[in-house]
Amino acid sequence: MKNFVVKTIANAGALAVAVWLLDKITLTGDSTGKKIGTLLLVALVFGLVNLLVKPIVKVLTFPLFILTLGLVTLVVNACMLLLTSWLCDQLDLSFHVDGFWAALLGGLIISIVSWALNIVLPDGD
Repeated sequence: MKNFVVKTIANAGALAVAVWLLDKITLTGDSTGKKIGTLLLVALVFGLVNLLVKPIVKVLTFPLFILTLGLVTLVVNACMLLLTSWLCDQLDLSFHVDGFWAALLGGLIISIVSWALNIVLPDGD
């Protein structure tokens, strides 16, 4: 359970950095508390998308992983971020990614920041 909470906090932090750095990834809210709550819910949705959908997409695109020497991972991460944005829109969460290129840069930022946060944060169960 502790590992799940740590990964969710790392995802929320990584999403916050992406929202802060990129103008085309937006998170709106009335107050800071509402933004933090929304960010945590978006991190949960993002975690579920990465848990349930990403492995299936990786298996289906395995030949492309080999052909591009893993660079297609950036495209898969961008698609997962776009899917998260769409799901958040369906759930009336105020998180939006405007376009593929913003998702590609956002996915790269989120990957780097969450990797760094997972090193710093404890992950023991």
